[in-house]
Amino acid sequence: MADMEKKPPVGNGAVEAQLGNATPETDIINLLGYKPELKRNRSMFTLLFQSLAIAAIPYGFGGQLPMFLGWILVLIVDECIALSLGELASRYPTSAGPYYWSFQLAPPRFRTVLSFVTGWTWLIGNWTITLSVNFGFASLIAACVALYHPDFIIEPWQLLLIFYAICGITFLICAYGNRLLPAVDTACAAFTAVAILVTLVCLSAKAEVGRNEVGETLGGYDTSLSGWGGFSFFIGVLPAAYTFSAIGMVSAMAEECDDPAVKLPRAIALCVPVGGVAGLFFIIPICATMPALEYILDAPVAQALPYIFAAVMGSPAGGLGLSILVLIITFFCSISITVAASRCTWAFARDKAIPVSRLWNRVDARRGVPIWALALTTVVQMLLGLINLGSSSAFLAFVSVGVISLAVSYAIPISISMWHRRREVNAARWTMGAKVGWVVNVIAVLWIVFETVLFSMPQLLPVDEVTMNYAIVVFMGFMVLSAVWYGVYARKVYVGPPESDGIKVER
Repeated sequence: MADMEKKPPVGNGAVEAQLGNATPETDIINLLGYKPELKRNRSMFTLLFQSLAIAAIPYGFGGQLPMFLGWILVLIVDECIALSLGELASRYPTSAGPYYWSFQLAPPRFRTVLSFVTGWTWLIGNWTITLSVNFGFASLIAACVALYHPDFIIEPWQLLLIFYAICGITFLICAYGNRLLPAVDTACAAFTAVAILVTLVCLSAKAEVGRNEVGETLGGYDTSLSGWGGFSFFIGVLPAAYTFSAIGMVSAMAEECDDPAVKLPRAIALCVPVGGVAGLFFIIPICATMPALEYILDAPVAQALPYIFAAVMGSPAGGLGLSILVLIITFFCSISITVAASRCTWAFARDKAIPVSRLWNRVDARRGVPIWALALTTVVQMLLGLINLGSSSAFLAFVSVGVISLAVSYAIPISISMWHRRREVNAARWTMGAKVGWVVNVIAVLWIVFETVLFSMPQLLPVDEVTMNYAIVVFMGFMVLSAVWYGVYARKVYVGPPESDGIKVER
């Protein structure tokens, strides 16, 4: 059995019966129908540190009230998503993640199609959210240059070259430094804590543009700038929602961790409260010392942080110093999120759901890295980056598409689990229990629905060809392409992820 790449499918209950009694010593990956191929060099803490690195920091600011109160609101609802995903990851701890969960939970008649839809939504979300992080990194670098050259307007091709350099460097590190990546994630966590402390002290000490009153710091709110009136509060929450949108991506690391049925859900569940509390120490000093929002909206390359830092510190040098801290954190984020996206790509290719899957599912045995899946993830980003040469507004839609796609891929298995009255997750080794679980699941799904609407809306009114949000158009375009691929070829080879072979249901 260990020599088989995949095992033939059997009934749903077979897998469930075994996993319900699984122990840390049990080879859960084999029980789920796969052959272990990746190096298990991750612990609960390094998974947590990776998820924190993926979360990173918010790129934009929508005013003090949305950033402070909105941050707390997002922490509550996103923790509900994290807890919901944690239960599913505990029940079925595989790199296949949401599409595997959907397959196991769905009725036999619909499971293959539902898992295919979930998988492509999950894959698109991984690719586009990684793209948004790396392109945001490039924009931050350009914004730092603008601190010393305010009249400099970076050309799209120049930004694209910076983006390509980031993709190339990240690829090399992820491909050839896999053994060191857990230490990199740990270093990221330590560096982020130091960076937050340094930023807090520096901003609080300098405050060159003045210190806002407590009411303004925590409740500053200008409804006139976006054109949305009172609803602009929710538009201002988008940066915070973006920060924790990728909390489920670390589930793709399940096969690189011992006892993933416990360690993985713990890491997912801890990411939001740990990152959220740390984020408050970053956000509050900014809200207390930042200049008026109307000036921030005109920041170069639409990157607020370098502009805020320079204004508060009173000099480009001070702004650059704090911005370098953010750049280093973002570089860590780029590495961690690229690793997770490559594992998602590899897992989906392993189940023959991607064109040329035999190439993308290969694992470099010496390094324990799915290097071709990593290459595909990088090339897709670089190709999508070309869109920015033609339309910056169309390209910005990919940021929203990343959040929408990930959110939808979370919602599908959570909803199916609720449809089955949480029967499967209640038997997981890591679970919230029947009563609390229902409340958490309902909040998670409702927030995902609302979040999907938010990220589909234009951030400014009135709407024109520049301010139009094309996210839903891009998302549906991706879905149409995946549907065409399924109809033309994938339905002939994709039968869904495997289940365990010959395990009887225990009643």
